Amino acid sequence: MSDPLLRELDHYVVLEPVGGERILTAAETLAWLADQLETLEVVPADLAPLPTAMERAQRLLETACELELAPGLAIQWFAVRLEPPG
Repeated sequence: MSDPLLRELDHYVVLEPVGGERILTAAETLAWLADQLETLEVVPADLAPLPTAMERAQRLLETACELELAPGLAIQWFAVRLEPPG
């Protein structure tokens, strides 16, 4: 079982075709994914049964690392561990 405190410390590198690369906290990545999902005209079939963009984003964060926004246009995210200072 994973330590919930450790999970809160996770960060993600997010890659956007236009925005480039950024490092976000897990909460920021979840919100970023939810925002991306809300721009889609058609939600991927495996996410469609979930009622909210936040629940869909959580499923994506747990099961994938890429989302196609349009043909040939995708965003990606990868978990990274940042070392504490000192």
